[in-house]
Amino acid sequence: MGRSRYTITEPGKPHFLTYTVLEWLPVFTRPETANILLDCWQYQREHMGLLLHGYVILENHVHLIAKAERLDQSVHSFKSYTARRLIDFLVEHKVQRLLERLHFAKKAHKTDREYQFWQEGCHAELIFSETVMREKLEYIHMNPVKRGYVDKPEHWRYSSARNYLGETGIMSIDPWV
Repeated sequence: MGRSRYTITEPGKPHFLTYTVLEWLPVFTRPETANILLDCWQYQREHMGLLLHGYVILENHVHLIAKAERLDQSVHSFKSYTARRLIDFLVEHKVQRLLERLHFAKKAHKTDREYQFWQEGCHAELIFSETVMREKLEYIHMNPVKRGYVDKPEHWRYSSARNYLGETGIMSIDPWV
């Protein structure tokens, strides 16, 4: 996380996180690509102690509120695993335009790989109060509405908004009480 001006300051506390695809490329436009992220979060919830309080997946970036004893490791593991799986998906489906951009925009010091998927670092902000938690959850859930994709937050499939209305979302979360 050293290249980001945002750091995980208190790993055992919830943080608002943003991960962005390199060059803001629209990768999460297919259910298969979004499911790679959801599957990874589910694995981390079951095996790495990740508490996922809220999320939204948009076409080129992800917002979430999460907590784990080693949140820095969860972030690193998530970005590494999903990058590999997503690049494999793009190669398998011959999505050449995106692959060319991910290759071209790759940082010069990344000599161990052909592509870079995520922007370096992550935007991490400590959630230090219930008020901030509510603000960040509202921001996450309203993101697709503000972009004009849906009229109501709960209509966005790749969001935890439904979970907070007591409905079944696309995946379980660890609600903020």
